[in-house]
Amino acid sequence: MVLESNSHSVGQLVYHLEWAPKYRYEMLRKPENAEMCEKAIRLMAERHGIRIVELSVMPEHIHVAAHIPSNMTVAMAEQLLKGGSSYLLFRWKPNFRKRYPKGHFWSPGKFHRTVGDMDLSTTVKYIQDQKIHQTTLTQFAP
Repeated sequence: MVLESNSHSVGQLVYHLEWAPKYRYEMLRKPENAEMCEKAIRLMAERHGIRIVELSVMPEHIHVAAHIPSNMTVAMAEQLLKGGSSYLLFRWKPNFRKRYPKGHFWSPGKFHRTVGDMDLSTTVKYIQDQKIHQTTLTQFAP
């Protein structure tokens, strides 16, 4: 995974996101609907500078691994992906309005978790080893 470099920071914000259609209706069971949903999510991600690492459209929920820009909150990223893709799906497939007459395709619930190329135990060990490394450096400093 590539680190994002800004003027005063370097970092990596990768999240595992998950959400479902309202009422868990299996609207994405048809391959054409699943492909259309994937296209809508990818389009919204590209439009807002969110890099999709992996995307899986299941019949009743979505899994996304995405690199989110450092100036964006995870809640904002989820809102942009869900809201934008919902808007596009209703435009591309007007019959979806029959199932969702109020225009809310996605359920309000969501799941997110940070993901990195280092796990928690590796990170904790790295932080602990920094104290040892710094002590070693100061012992041998002139």
